[in-house]
Amino acid sequence: MHDTDPSDLECFATVLAGELPGRWTSQYHPDHGDTDYGQLTNAVWDTDQTAHALATHDVSHCAVLTRIDDGTRLFVIDHLGGAEGFLIAALAPAELPDAAYAGVREPDGLAVPADPFHAAEATTLHLLPRYADAVAHARRNAAALASPLPDQIDLTWADDALTTPLPQSAPLAKLLTEHGFAYDKDTDRLVLPGDDTAVQAQSVRALGARLAELGVGVGMRHPARPALATARPVAAPTPSTARAR
Repeated sequence: MHDTDPSDLECFATVLAGELPGRWTSQYHPDHGDTDYGQLTNAVWDTDQTAHALATHDVSHCAVLTRIDDGTRLFVIDHLGGAEGFLIAALAPAELPDAAYAGVREPDGLAVPADPFHAAEATTLHLLPRYADAVAHARRNAAALASPLPDQIDLTWADDALTTPLPQSAPLAKLLTEHGFAYDKDTDRLVLPGDDTAVQAQSVRALGARLAELGVGVGMRHPARPALATARPVAAPTPSTARAR
């Protein structure tokens, strides 16, 4: 490992976190001499330069950047092996089962110079989009493992609320409740109230984005109108059989 002041990595990661889109935190893990960062390095989602560096060098210190909005994590270390700059790679989500990563292309990390502004641009343009695609694929796999998902769910307007049948898929039902739907035992349906239309619209947009990641479409329906009563035809008067006198 090349001789780098540990404070350089800490400062680089802090500035980088402030330059990435969204809200990020930076946590520096210093060199304590006997600290094992295996729990972090095992989660590195990379088969390129970062993976090679971790396979050939020990990590004495590192930084982890976390996006507050969705928990995305980035792993930052010195460019091990004597090169200048740093390596940035994504950490795989901890909540997904190992089988969910089958067939998923790793997002792979970046080698960047010791310029956090340049690194932020490269991370935003290349690493984060690759990570988003990989996570979406892994989540689809995880959902399929847990329970088969439908091709589409239908949301039906009922006055100002949106309703949908309770899905058989437990992960799908959980996703709906996480986006504001509540179970109504009287109708045996999930209901998204329309008391605040702005909140309702935001919930539907966020839900649609998550469902799209899982390959599930969303249909919006209005309740069927009741059929109009068929008018009974007026019977023609029956001619009298009595003879006029």
